[in-house]
Amino acid sequence: MARKVIDEPSEDLVANAKKERAARRSPFARVALFLRQVLGELKKVVTPTRRELLSYTGVVLVFVVIMMAIVSGLDYVFAWLVSFVFGDGTFAP
Repeated sequence: MARKVIDEPSEDLVANAKKERAARRSPFARVALFLRQVLGELKKVVTPTRRELLSYTGVVLVFVVIMMAIVSGLDYVFAWLVSFVFGDGTFAP
């Protein structure tokens, strides 16, 4: 089976990481490095379009309504079961 070059980190990347780890940075330099990395990651973020956002919102709302129905149904069944076992057998919600 052929090996993929993408799966392995490049030697430059490994050498740079070792060199950076060996160099002791001041707290301000570490904070600056962190902020540069955060900004680099934020540049990779893709914001959804209005249509995608509305679609995602609809999916979430439908899922929440379905889960509320399931939990409400289980609550009703367990309340009836507890009333039947420990009460007089009647249940009035």
